[in-house]
Amino acid sequence: MPEISDLVKYAINYLSKYSSSKKNLERILKNKIRKTNIEKNEKFILYKSIPEVLKKLEKNNFINDYNYATSKVNTLISNGKSKAFIKNYLFKKEIDEKLSSNIFSELDEEDSNWEIKSARIFVRKKNIKKNNNNNKKNLSKMARAGFSYEIAKKILEEN
Repeated sequence: MPEISDLVKYAINYLSKYSSSKKNLERILKNKIRKTNIEKNEKFILYKSIPEVLKKLEKNNFINDYNYATSKVNTLISNGKSKAFIKNYLFKKEIDEKLSSNIFSELDEEDSNWEIKSARIFVRKKNIKKNNNNNKKNLSKMARAGFSYEIAKKILEEN
């Protein structure tokens, strides 16, 4: 019979390979329990122990939603993603709305032009400037990526 300590070991092993939010790790642990070949009452005991496991991991700083979200936001910005894309990504990973808005307000305080810089990276990666003859097509590419019309227009007019 798998024990709670086995669940903790699995969670630590997972976190050693991947970064995760608290809710995402909870979902992963539930899937792991669901896939195990044990009786229903043992599965129920393990399901009930998930909050305790998460609390232990959070106490020992193995999971920290703020650090996870901040690192993901910085990575996505350096990959040329828009604010809308990043917000949607954080929503999918079940990061608290309040936490994500705090991160974006901190970003705006540090550098109010971060989304413009991210748009420049997007334009460079997608080779949009080489295709200057079709501005409407370029604007629509940037709109699909989540950039606002003002930012897209500004970036495309730079060259």
